[in-house]
Amino acid sequence: MQKVLFQDLGNKAYQETWNYQTELLQENVKIKFDNRQKGSKTPTKNHFLFVEHPHVYTLGKTGDISNLLLNEQQLEEKGITFFKINRGGDITYHGPGQIVGYPILDLENFFTDIHKYLRLLEESIILTIAEYGLRGTRSEGETGVWLDVGTPFARKICALGVRASRWITMHGFALNVNTNLGYFDHIIPCGIRGKAVTSMQAELGKEISIQEVKGKIKKHFCLLFEAEFV
Repeated sequence: MQKVLFQDLGNKAYQETWNYQTELLQENVKIKFDNRQKGSKTPTKNHFLFVEHPHVYTLGKTGDISNLLLNEQQLEEKGITFFKINRGGDITYHGPGQIVGYPILDLENFFTDIHKYLRLLEESIILTIAEYGLRGTRSEGETGVWLDVGTPFARKICALGVRASRWITMHGFALNVNTNLGYFDHIIPCGIRGKAVTSMQAELGKEISIQEVKGKIKKHFCLLFEAEFV
């Protein structure tokens, strides 16, 4: 059973959180480097962060800036920040009412398979929303968790985008719980045209306890990754 250091950062600015993730990743990269150079066996640390960001759009390293439909002045007027970042995927939105999860894991402590890692992250969300009567599924060729895949009403409820360096992960997932979906109107979410975005609140017609959802995500994550939060 792998131990994972858990932190709920509350509401924190995107840049500050990105810097913190980078510090945790680089700390593990240094441990691995020193272990190889010195023949030592210092264990790496696994982390899992929850955070809620103020309004922000982030564009992945292979993303298309044309999927952002606002200019710099419009972003400023609406109080939205923008970052081009080093995860996979295209453009997405983070904001209040959304649970953002950032696992900084050394996959050599679990399994060295990025595809499996992404599928297990998706599964932790699928199992979580199933507890609320929502049937989440995967959409072939597209990461994240969707509802009504294969119909004209397909819509995404959770986005995924990760980066790994020497098998250490950063970035993660964003589950729309009580998110204001209007902010997705100013982007082409994940660069995918013609598919909608939804939230647990929109699907269930009521506000959902974020703390309760976080507890369920933690439970399913631990079961799937055979991990223990400390």
